[in-house]
Order: sequence, then C-alpha cells, then structure tokens
Amino acid sequence: MAETPGFTTMAGPKAEGEAPVVGVGMLGYAFMGKAHSNAFKTIPYMMYPPPAIPRMVAIAGRNESAVAEAARRYGYEKYYTDWRAMVDDPDVQLFDNGGPNDAHAEPSIYAAQAGKHILCEKPLGRTAEESKIMWDAVEKAGVKHMVAFNYRFVPAIRQIRYLIESGALGRIYHFRAVYLQEWIMPHYNMPMIWRLQKDVAGSGSLGDLGAHIIDLAHYLVGGISSVAALTKTFIPERPWGDGTMGKVDVDDAFVAAIEFENGAVGTLEATRFAGGHKNSNCFEINGEKGSIRFNLERMNEMEVFWVGEQPKETQGFHNVLVSEGYHPWWSNWWPQGHMIGWEHTFIHEITHLLDCIVNDQPVGPHGATFEDGYRAAVVCDAMVESAAGRRTVDVKY
Repeated sequence: MAETPGFTTMAGPKAEGEAPVVGVGMLGYAFMGKAHSNAFKTIPYMMYPPPAIPRMVAIAGRNESAVAEAARRYGYEKYYTDWRAMVDDPDVQLFDNGGPNDAHAEPSIYAAQAGKHILCEKPLGRTAEESKIMWDAVEKAGVKHMVAFNYRFVPAIRQIRYLIESGALGRIYHFRAVYLQEWIMPHYNMPMIWRLQKDVAGSGSLGDLGAHIIDLAHYLVGGISSVAALTKTFIPERPWGDGTMGKVDVDDAFVAAIEFENGAVGTLEATRFAGGHKNSNCFEINGEKGSIRFNLERMNEMEVFWVGEQPKETQGFHNVLVSEGYHPWWSNWWPQGHMIGWEHTFIHEITHLLDCIVNDQPVGPHGATFEDGYRAAVVCDAMVESAAGRRTVDVKY
C-alpha cells in the first residue's frame, strides 16, 4: 500500500517553541458541541506538536442552566445565552457553529462580519441560496471557513483520495454510496423534533446524511453534473411532547442516480429507516485499474481489488487495515492495529483548521470550505427538484 505524502512526521518527541493560542467560542452544547469540545481538549497533547492551542473561551445556548452546565462539564471559561455577545467577545477568534440548521446562516454571517474564523456544522445552509449567502459573507470578510464534513478526515478515506489522485485506480467509472440509519423507525416512538421540520432542518435524510455522501462524491470523484432522484416520507405525522400532532415535511429517505462532470456515473441513497444500521456510511469506487470499498462502521479498514494483479484462482477483494504509522494521522496515535474511532475525525479536522488559521494556509482542497458546503447544497436542491418533477435535473453550481 502506497505511503501517503505529508503524514509521516506529524508527531515528535517535543515541540519547538510555544504554539500560538486560538480562542474558541462554541454555539451549541449537544451532540456536536460534545464532539467538538472533546477535540479541542485532545489536540494539544495528541496532535503533537499542535499548530495551535485551542483556548475554550466560551459556549453559547438559549437555556441558561443547560449551557452553564455544559461550560462546566466541557471546560469553557464562560457561557452566554446570546450568541451575538459571545461572537463579540474579543477573546474569541474562532466561531464554532454547532447549532441546529436554522442557526447556521445568521450567526456565521455575523461572525464573518466581526472578523472571526468559522467552523460550521453541516449542512452549511438549509438551501443552496442560503449557503451562497454564507459563502459570499466569509469570502468578503477574508476569514478562514470550513464546513464540518468530518469524514474527509477518516484516515482510510484520505488514503483513498491519495490513491485516486496518484492514478492507482485509473479512470473512475462508478461511485455508489449509501448512508443508512434507523433511529426514527416506528419502534423507537420518536416524537416530533427539529430534524423533522423543513423550516428548521431544510430537509430530512437528504441534508442530514445525504450531504455527507454528496460531499464525499465531490471530494473523491469530482463535480456532479446531473441527478435523478426520488424522496419518501414514511411517517407523515408525529406527536409533540404535549400530545398534539405535527406534520413531518421533510424526507425520511431518498435515492438518486447521478452523473459526474468527468463522465463517471453513480448512485446515492440515504435513509433513517434502515433497520439494523446504526451509522452505516458505505461507498464503493470502481476504476479501470481497481475497486475500493469502505464502511464507516469499520472505519479503520478498506477493501481493495487490483485488476490483473493476482492469479485468477485467488483474485478478489482483500482487506487492508489502515493503521500503519505512514497512513494519514496515524503517527499521532497508537501502534499499528490499535484502533481509533469516530471522534478522532473531529480532532484531525479541527487541527487542520487551526493550522490554516495560524499559518495562513488554504482550507481546501482537503478541508471542506463554505464553497464546498454550497456545492453540496446545490446538489441537495437539485435532488428535491428532481423528485418533485419526476425528472432528471442538471446541476448548476
């Protein structure tokens, strides 16, 4: 397996000099707030020497008792119930937006105008139009900006990107991806939540899960030129906490056929109704010289087939354990075979952003910029249009 350039000397026995400090203000304290906070606390001693030390200045949320507890639990110096006041805090240099989807645009635009660098959870905006306004704002402000498409920072996925770039797979013919979860199936008795409301979430499985595999399609294969999609809502109403019924106006599942600008074709599918699948993000790439398969639930592995390199009696996919010291980021972790997990993707991702901030490096192509977030949103919107009209839609970025 080829060695990935740039990943062999990241860790050292000691740091030369003092790393700069970057003050962080976090919006949100639930799922993503927890994941990002864990990364901020881990970076200084594991991504060693770190490009910068994250200073956990403040965290913001609407519920004062809850956000105060989050600040205490995660180790933030202070908390705010007004995100504007937190962004205006002179000690905050990096605004980390982990709020619900309807809280992505306004706070991020405000932060850009205040000269703060921004990390925003995906999807960037609820629509392509909203995402474009956000992208324009950060470009005008000249700040660093990244969308938290954290799967770009899985070591195996970065290794796959390197293999494609190196020409090892040759011409790419197919990309097929599925992202399967089950957590809103009937037996869970899930009530109405914000992820099931279009005005808050923008879309359902499409923006929640589909945006990830759309971004991976862009990152690994290239721009998508057309889509033909179907969407489905299986449970149209769910109860609120007070027993009244609310309308589910987002998709529970989607399937799509896609064509890439380079001539490759593919399929994308996502659902939150796939029994037995907890977080199954799987894709396969077929090229003229080989094929690669990946499953996030086995994130330290990939399956590889090289055309014509084995006797026909033993030809087939073989499993590659991506845990050697020369694989992406592994020199920061453990001896080979001692596995890392989902939470490490955020550590890699945020370390990359900190390096871009303090050393004035470009966030792309490996980090997802707000432009990448906009491009994913354009494809999402094209899929909604395609499903509504039952027709193929050309993608126009």
